[in-house]
Amino acid sequence: MQHGSLITVDYQTVHYVSGPLIFVERPKEISFGETAQIVLPDGEIRTGQILDIAEDIAIVQVFEGTRGIDSHVTTVRFTGQSPLIDVSYDMLGRVLNGVGRPRDGGPAIIPEARLDIAGMPINPYSRDKPAEFIQTGISAIDALNTLVRGQKLPIFSGAGLPANQLAAQIAKQAKVLGEGENFAVVFAAMGITYKEASFFMKEFEESGALERVVFFLNLADDPTIERIATPRCALTAAEFLAYTHNLHVLVILTDMTNYCDALREISTAREEIPGRRGYPGYMYTDLATIYERAGRIKGCSGSITQIPILTMPDDDITHPVPDLTGYITEGQIVLSRDLFRKGVNPPIDALPCLSRLMNLGIGPGKTREDHRNVADQLYASYAYGRDLRRLVAIVGEEALSELDRNYLKFADHFEKRFISQGNVERSIETTLQVAWELFSLLPDEELKRIKEEYIDKYRTLIISGG
Repeated sequence: MQHGSLITVDYQTVHYVSGPLIFVERPKEISFGETAQIVLPDGEIRTGQILDIAEDIAIVQVFEGTRGIDSHVTTVRFTGQSPLIDVSYDMLGRVLNGVGRPRDGGPAIIPEARLDIAGMPINPYSRDKPAEFIQTGISAIDALNTLVRGQKLPIFSGAGLPANQLAAQIAKQAKVLGEGENFAVVFAAMGITYKEASFFMKEFEESGALERVVFFLNLADDPTIERIATPRCALTAAEFLAYTHNLHVLVILTDMTNYCDALREISTAREEIPGRRGYPGYMYTDLATIYERAGRIKGCSGSITQIPILTMPDDDITHPVPDLTGYITEGQIVLSRDLFRKGVNPPIDALPCLSRLMNLGIGPGKTREDHRNVADQLYASYAYGRDLRRLVAIVGEEALSELDRNYLKFADHFEKRFISQGNVERSIETTLQVAWELFSLLPDEELKRIKEEYIDKYRTLIISGG
């Protein structure tokens, strides 16, 4: 085996083991990021990657974990290659582990290519502007926080909130209108439980969506270090499907908090100086290397759209993981514990949600001419209704005017009829129709954010039952 121009050397100089890391003394002619093969005393071969190189020591992270490694007899062989993954169009419909090996009992992937999991950086000049509407079938997203092809739009959840159900629903329902079947989903699950994994498998199998899904599955009891590679392997597969086979790929990454916790664990094992809440200072940069792999490229018909999902510890949106994610991505979908307790499903809190690219993907020829106006009016009316709830808690509902009571009623109906839809898929036309039905609770003169021509056109249709 060649290493550059030299024959590879087996090192039996493992100095010590710390967590998922091994420290190898006196290595020669090695480079940062290259892979290593770790041969255990019983002949088992594990894969690792060089994390750091000091004067006379190399730090290697072991993807399969360090259990059973004996520092006296374990040997390490450096390959001279960066971590690679076998990719093929036949990955669709397969369940793989965190580093791309079959987990479904099927045969190994016959590779069309072997690609570096770090991906190829996209020249900013070559990036194309996201501009096409993706219909998720979920009203609170399609109408108010529209997902656009090539966007990265995270879901901020709390412990126990149904983010996984929402992710599975999006994976099953997402489509680009008028585009046929060149749409695929790459689903990367990091640090999830067996129960969560079986839920996703059941959902995808029952709906028939599994045949267009590539499922990367890293369970909670799998090695921590594999969790670091999982989103990168998934995105490498997505890039291959998008830019080689011209598919439009939706990448769902859950749970990014588990990923960041793994990053913190490895940083601690390396004895690095911790940053906020113990997370490494370079976490922002690390997350950017994942999130920025979404987008469209000029001259290429394929695209990658990302929906990362993360759990906010203690529902704290200022926690480092959601905080840094919000800086990098183009908006966020926020789940609300209060709405969840009310039985709203999905419990999407419309007010703190945002899609920065929404205006690029809506309007005539994409969704409908009245979409922007309807979204603005829904936000304004619901926000006023929510403010009135706080006032009612102080002065009572009897002190309100008739109009204010209408706004209170609007806020209640908005949550029950518009946001809450269960497992039902709604087209964008159905979503906008529900919105116009809600507007009938308010007098026309209160629809200040909608053009009169749209009020005349669409209000008449609702009243006449059209």
